[in-house]
Amino acid sequence: MHEISIPERVIEAVQRQRGKLYRYEGVVGPRTALVVIDLQNVFMLPGMPIEVPAAREIVPNVNRLAESVREAGGKVVWVQMTLEGEQENWSVFFEGDPRGDSLAQLTPGAHGHALHDDLDVRPEDEVIRKKRYSAFIQGSSNIDEVLRAAGIDTIIVVGTLTNVCCESSARDAMMLNYKVLFVSDANAALADADHNATLGTVLRVFGDVRTTDEVVGFLAASKEPAAT
Repeated sequence: MHEISIPERVIEAVQRQRGKLYRYEGVVGPRTALVVIDLQNVFMLPGMPIEVPAAREIVPNVNRLAESVREAGGKVVWVQMTLEGEQENWSVFFEGDPRGDSLAQLTPGAHGHALHDDLDVRPEDEVIRKKRYSAFIQGSSNIDEVLRAAGIDTIIVVGTLTNVCCESSARDAMMLNYKVLFVSDANAALADADHNATLGTVLRVFGDVRTTDEVVGFLAASKEPAAT
């Protein structure tokens, strides 16, 4: 698990700007979705060429969040990075990239493309393929349509890599007017420095950075009847 450290200067800047550290002190369960980014074999199995070892460590927290979201009446969305026929319209990504064999693991049907076996994926969950780092950028996936049709206005972002696909998705979701909760101990990068840099960026501009325990608490509270 990452050693989490957000610079004090970031925390102070956020508090000066907002008058408080966090935007959100709770969620509405049925309007909340857990968006799980790229927890696929290619990133998670030992020995895979683009393995992210820390991604295996976050699985218990991800599964716990998924169960809490379902119990609160929300939606769980498992997102898969998918590269199929993208060489022409995303040439700047593929040109000169030495990882051709590795990237082939992200095509549908490849073992690397599949979601990791330890994930608690349920029949009622959504599984969505994305074609870019961000799930929310135009042309990447239909996640925005799926979430809006379900009445979702808040997303909980977890997965890998913290500083690439997870951060990209969180940024674009906020720009599409979603409330973003980015879970500090349910995202994974290749290094603590990469992970913490994203946490600071998200907290500063794009959403709230919370722990698994905090988000589970929000979801549990959302099921409680309102006081009369």
